[in-house]
Order: sequence, then C-alpha cells, then structure tokens
Amino acid sequence: MRVPLWLKIAWSVWVLVWAPVYWRQYGAQNFLYFCDLGNILIAVGLWLESPLMFSWQATGLLLFQTLYTIDLAGAIFTGRHFIGGSEFMFDAGIPLYVRLLSLFHVVTPPVLLWLVRRLGYDSRGWECATATASVVAPICYFWRRGFDVNWARGPFFHEQHLVPGPVYLLAYLVVVPVVVYWPTHVFLKWWGRVRE
Repeated sequence: MRVPLWLKIAWSVWVLVWAPVYWRQYGAQNFLYFCDLGNILIAVGLWLESPLMFSWQATGLLLFQTLYTIDLAGAIFTGRHFIGGSEFMFDAGIPLYVRLLSLFHVVTPPVLLWLVRRLGYDSRGWECATATASVVAPICYFWRRGFDVNWARGPFFHEQHLVPGPVYLLAYLVVVPVVVYWPTHVFLKWWGRVRE
C-alpha cells in the first residue's frame, strides 16, 4: 500500500459529506468546476493508487488552487484579495459550514504534490487535463450560462464581450493547456519521478 489507508478513508468520508452539502447549496452545475470534479477523481485515485489520476488532477488544479490559497491568505492577513476567486469565503450569506468545506482548495495542492512525489508523475497527466477541459468547458459555456463555471464565458466569473463567445471559448481551449497545463506538466516531471 503506497497511500496510507487513513488518507483514503478521510478523503472519501469528506467527499461523502461535502458533495451533498455543495449540491444543496450551489446546484448541479457546481460539480463541473474542475476543482469539484477533482475532489471525486482524487478519491477514486486514492483507492486505485493511480499515478495517472493524481498527475491528471495535479496538472489541472495545482496552479489555480495555489492562486486561490494565495488570494485567501492575502484577504485574511491584509483584508485585500490580490487575485480574486476567494471572495465567497467572506460572504455571510453563505453558511459558515459551507465556506469551511471550501477549504479543500487549500488542502488539495500539498496533497497532490505529495502523491505525485510518492507515486511518480505520469506524463499523460497534461493530456488528460486538456481532454477534460475540452469536454467540460463547452458544457459550462452552453449550460446555465449565468454561472460562468470555470470561466468558460469570461475570466473572473464575468462574461466577456470583447470577442464573440465561441471565439473566446476556442481561445480558452488553446490558452489554458498551453499557458497553464504544459508549464505545470514540466514542473511535475521535475518534481516527481516520471512514469511514461
């Protein structure tokens, strides 16, 4: 067993608590966020002890959730959001227990880094992250447009109007893999033992 049993059980129990709370609070579209999909895929990956699943999720989530953590820390310690994305954590209209469950964004990066270091990096991870974005982002673009899940309609949860929507979506599907996933892939190849 390369992954401790306590981590498998803890993450699985947490997902079983978190998922229905988030469903009730935010609705079905919220589970299209890459970070929320990641919670479920990480749970599966823990039981399978799958380097591919951890590499896939690390490639897709590491940068965004690290930026979220920096933004949250900045807001806690200075009262300012340096990047944006964690404002809801200070919204009194959202129950405190829901906001506390959202701290998974802070926990996920170190857990994924540890798992990739321990089990090795599967270099197909960035391809899987790119394929996921290619399927999920168009769904987010067309379904429940007002939510702007994964910024599929515009950055920072605001629909953009500079270019036609389909042009933005196509650019998104190119820019995110090239600017986010590929550099993360390069970093993770260095960080973990590469498994081809």
